[in-house]
Amino acid sequence: MYNQELKVMLEACKMAKEHILKVYHEDFKVEIKEDKSPVTKADKGADMIISKHLKENFPHYALLTEESLDDKSRLKNDFVFIVDPVDGTEDFIHRNDEFTTNIALAYRGEIVAGVVAIPAKNELYYATKGDGAYYVDSNNQKTKIHVNDKLTDLTQYISRFHADSRELNLKEHYPQITRLVKSGSSIKACLISKGEGEVYYRVTPHTKEWDIAAFDIIVKEAGGVILKPDGKKITYNREDVYNREGFVVLNRIENLFKI
Repeated sequence: MYNQELKVMLEACKMAKEHILKVYHEDFKVEIKEDKSPVTKADKGADMIISKHLKENFPHYALLTEESLDDKSRLKNDFVFIVDPVDGTEDFIHRNDEFTTNIALAYRGEIVAGVVAIPAKNELYYATKGDGAYYVDSNNQKTKIHVNDKLTDLTQYISRFHADSRELNLKEHYPQITRLVKSGSSIKACLISKGEGEVYYRVTPHTKEWDIAAFDIIVKEAGGVILKPDGKKITYNREDVYNREGFVVLNRIENLFKI
């Protein structure tokens, strides 16, 4: 199911990659948007490339993207693509290779397909509902991935540029957490999906749907958990695109800690 949509989403990531890396390896200007977040011509150009390809192939699906005006008619559509052309623009600006391209497909508020590509590393993760989660390495070798089952000696991932003090101090309150690792963009959730870590908390209200939609299905199909910090379910294609309460990514529900 959703094989054709996934094929087009993967194509869109590949097409956008060329533009993103071209900008990445040249001098570029950084603009600041109204919400105080940075943007470059890599974000804008990739957004146009991805949107065009998705619309050409699925003209009746709605589109919600970071770099385009929000057409609220999407709220009446069962299907909506949710796109972040360059997730981790700070990582892009600092040239640490830890930015991603995120494309998700939501059906009636649930993510049913997702792709997280890492252009600078030539890697990607993807999943569709009911078909498992996969990692493709730089040699184009595909591996089915799964979270681990650890409940102790946990690795907690934190944002490289946006970590909140409550997230940083979680380790002090829960001895199960023994290691903090900084990482960029959606890579943190993907590493948990691959079994390399266990806990990722974001409790600030600044992220939006397109920051998490693509890895939502990857985490779930890998056997992991993504919820609001209070344990409630996250839905998509909302009128308010902000994740006001934040989100939590876990290998197991037992590692849902109070924060």
